[in-house]
Amino acid sequence: MKSVVPVILCGGSGSRLWPMSRQLLPKQFLPLVTERSLLQDTALRLRGLKECGAAVVVANDEHRFLAAEQLREVGAAPRALLLEPVGRNTAPAIAAAALLVAENEPDAILLVLPSDHLIADRAAFHREARRAFALAAKGYLVTFGIAPAQPATGYGYIEAGKPIRGVRGAFAIKRFVEKPSRARAKAFLARGGFLWNSGMFAFGARAFLEELTRLHPAIAAGARRALEGAARDLDFLRLAKKPFAACPAAPVDTAVMERTRLGAVVRSRMQWSDVGSWTALWDAGRKDRAQNVARGDVWLHDARRCYVRADGRHVSVLGAENLVVVETDDAVLVAARERAQEVKEIVARLDRLRRTEHVSHSRVYRPWGYYESVDAGPRFQVKRLMVKPGQALSLQRHRKRAEHWVVVSGRARVTRGLDTLYLDPDQSTYIPIGTRHRLENPGKIPLFIVEVQSGSYLGEDDIERFEDRYHRG
Repeated sequence: MKSVVPVILCGGSGSRLWPMSRQLLPKQFLPLVTERSLLQDTALRLRGLKECGAAVVVANDEHRFLAAEQLREVGAAPRALLLEPVGRNTAPAIAAAALLVAENEPDAILLVLPSDHLIADRAAFHREARRAFALAAKGYLVTFGIAPAQPATGYGYIEAGKPIRGVRGAFAIKRFVEKPSRARAKAFLARGGFLWNSGMFAFGARAFLEELTRLHPAIAAGARRALEGAARDLDFLRLAKKPFAACPAAPVDTAVMERTRLGAVVRSRMQWSDVGSWTALWDAGRKDRAQNVARGDVWLHDARRCYVRADGRHVSVLGAENLVVVETDDAVLVAARERAQEVKEIVARLDRLRRTEHVSHSRVYRPWGYYESVDAGPRFQVKRLMVKPGQALSLQRHRKRAEHWVVVSGRARVTRGLDTLYLDPDQSTYIPIGTRHRLENPGKIPLFIVEVQSGSYLGEDDIERFEDRYHRG
């Protein structure tokens, strides 16, 4: 068997899972089903699949530290962490990963996995993956087709063609069908031979690149130039922005899989979901006798077939049916469960109104830790900062605001102008407007401080950095 390199695609915004999923913390980084994030579950799912080596992870530049930290937490060191400067859909991302692997292992098989899927049975996933590897070793470009459990309208479908000899449950691909109406989906299930398109693939790196070059040469050429111009940055490999941005934005399905003569599908009965909406989480969740799914501090009375999630406060639901209720610290969603796919329209409206509830939570993660908003008003803002042991904010200054720091717990090393001082709990310092400053945690426990900002402008873009260990601009 040829070597297998997993490629984990870590882009995407997950707008249908607002208000939990936000631009700065999309669904793949959230613990929506288990106590781990979807990305972490994806990485751990590969354990025991002995054919696989370390993964190539393709992430958005903005999420690079989140991806690296979450993988570190579960001991899943990647072969490479490839950074997309802009999102161009899956075909350019997979092409860049294939080119990177092919530099040293042109005959390797790629196992392409989205980072935000739910697969309940790891053993079943391993069985289906090994069947896909066997097909890929014969030169096929393989996708995983899920036997449909219901006439779902949120998935694309694949019609299976003639069986492929030598691999059980393998078929040539007859055609792809975009997300159908419910009536058409019911007809597919009645006719048989149709599978949900999972968005997971297995193919040889060289075979995929040859087909991509033949079918969509602009993507292949752009990804090649982006990799040739890539630059190392800490533990990341940054693709060159200009050639990658010039790649046509296209999913791998339409760029290659729908047009190739080498397409094959493995029929799978594993429990799978792309976690594409709150309804999908209701489908996947553990239900009570009234078919409710509840997470967090939730009380349900005379409620039926509801999905209710409380992220920070208590939520009670009385006498309701078929609702989605999701509470976060700064937003609450209440929706009819059958209309959960339309949540993205709320996100679009928030964006048009230039609001921020779709961009970030009150807690915003940074490579050094996080900050969260506590209070704000005219000319002032209060934040709570956590700095991880051994980490530091950039050496910076602000043109329009002053800051007052109070240490709550831990020990802080503060650079203030030409002075360096150490602060213990209940001690504080003042940073005047225009003063260079830096906050560091020299200790072995997290540092918590309260920061009070005051001034004419308090936006995050009022930061002029002079030194930064994370190479931010």
